[in-house]
Amino acid sequence: MWSFSKISNILDSWLSETFSPTWTMVIEMVIAGICVITLFALLGLVLVLMERRVAAWIQIRLGPNRVGPGGMLQSLADTVKLLVKEGMTPDGADKFLFNLAPIIAMMVAMLLMAPIAFASNFQLWDLNIGVLYVTAISSLMVISILMAGWASNNKYSLMGAMRSGAQIVSYELSAGLSIMAIVVLSSSLNLNDIIQSQADGWWIFKGHIPVFIAFLIFIIAVTAETNRAPFDLAEAESELTAGFHTEYSGMKFALFFLAEYINVFIVCAIGATLFLGGWMPFHIGHWEAFNHVMDFIPSSIWFFGKTFFLIFLIMWFRWTFPRLRIDQLLDLEWKYLLPISMFNLLLVTLMAILGWHF
Repeated sequence: MWSFSKISNILDSWLSETFSPTWTMVIEMVIAGICVITLFALLGLVLVLMERRVAAWIQIRLGPNRVGPGGMLQSLADTVKLLVKEGMTPDGADKFLFNLAPIIAMMVAMLLMAPIAFASNFQLWDLNIGVLYVTAISSLMVISILMAGWASNNKYSLMGAMRSGAQIVSYELSAGLSIMAIVVLSSSLNLNDIIQSQADGWWIFKGHIPVFIAFLIFIIAVTAETNRAPFDLAEAESELTAGFHTEYSGMKFALFFLAEYINVFIVCAIGATLFLGGWMPFHIGHWEAFNHVMDFIPSSIWFFGKTFFLIFLIMWFRWTFPRLRIDQLLDLEWKYLLPISMFNLLLVTLMAILGWHF
């Protein structure tokens, strides 16, 4: 009774009866696009406010408390400021690539939304190779960063972009190996199949220590991939002014700023799907009464609750650990995380073959 599928089915039936199949598909795609854009706008407002609140809580200070009740409208005020601010293009910049870079960043973020299951029977595209799709599309984000750094005709922007390229390409390996651990256990690349495989318990609990290690490595790797502190070497304000987006202002800067937070939401949504069951309620084996009570909580609440819990962890990292040097960042990946991930994947494979998981 809590599923969004009823609304989508009613809308699909009405459109099918009113329009031809071609126009029905076009209208549904337009509606889906509008919903994703609306979700982007809401997530941007919520996550920026959440970031400030988490920072204030960790640093024992007040945080936003002027605009709106309890500072709730501070993000909206900042959005208006960015919308009316003049966009500047530096002399000597490649104007086409300079303007294209933030658009590509947002396009990649929108594409990544497609296979995510936000609730039971509610996703844009049920793709049978959803995990492969996510890992392939997410790697395109580095193109927009490299493009922005090179096209800006600024040495600080270029240095930040090159750092980001090395960082993202490196940490994609550990993130991919961590994801493969769940693919091995669930025997599927389909995100819905992975969620269904956790009906009797989330993988982080029934996969024993190897899956917990994969989860920790995944969180560290995606924190680095999204250029979040303590891995924000691409933006390092104390060294590179603002890194790859030094020359951006106004709406172009807003797109990069929004894309960063949307990417944080997406990687946390993927992490929640793979390790914490996605929209699947918390079930324990054959405890029918307990599982029945858990089923009363809407599936969308489960999904967003898990996702925002992981977002909180990533924000906690930012306001707890100091920024690494670039050599320390690469050493962490190539000397520690990658070897551990490879050995851990072998353990998970052995565990799956012998059936040692719950």
